[in-house]
Amino acid sequence: MLTVEQVLASQKANVETLLGLTSKAFEGVEKIVELNMSASKAALSESGENAKAMLSVKDAQELMALQQSLLQPLAEKTAAYSRHLYEIATGTTSEFTKAMEAQAAEVQQQFAGMIESAAKNAPAGSESAVAVMKSAVAAANNALESVQKAVKQATDVAESNFNAVTKTTASAAKPAAKKR
Repeated sequence: MLTVEQVLASQKANVETLLGLTSKAFEGVEKIVELNMSASKAALSESGENAKAMLSVKDAQELMALQQSLLQPLAEKTAAYSRHLYEIATGTTSEFTKAMEAQAAEVQQQFAGMIESAAKNAPAGSESAVAVMKSAVAAANNALESVQKAVKQATDVAESNFNAVTKTTASAAKPAAKKR
C-alpha cells in the first residue's frame, strides 16, 4: 500500500516532469521561430538580389539562363529548411518520448510492487486469483513493450522515407535546372 510520502513524492516527480516537458516544448517553438526568421530574412534578401538581376536582363536567352541558375539553389534551400524543421520536431518529440517511457517504467514498477505486496498478504486459497492477476499484468507489460517497439519502428521508417524524399527532391532539381 502506498504511503502519503510515496504519493507526495510521486506527485512532485510528475510536476517536475511536466515542467521539464513544457520547457522542452518552448525550446522547440523557439527553434522553429528562429529558423523561420532566418529563412524569412534570407528569402527577403535573395528576392531583392533576384529582382535586381531580373531588371538587368537584356534578352530572353539571358532571362532563361537566370531562371535556371535560380532553380537549383531554391530546391536545395527548401530541402535544407524541411530537414532542419524535421530535426527540430523529432528532437522535441524524442524528449517527450523519453520522459513518457521513464514515467511508464516507474508506474509499472510501482504497480508490480503493489501486486507483489497484495500477493504476499492475500488470504489462503487465493493463489489462483493472484496467479491470474500476475499473468494479466505480465501480458499488459508485454503488450506495452510491443506497442513501444512498433512506434519506434514506424518512426524510423518515417525518418528514412523523409530523408529519401528530401535527397530525391534535391537531386531531381539539378537535372531540371540544367534542361531549361
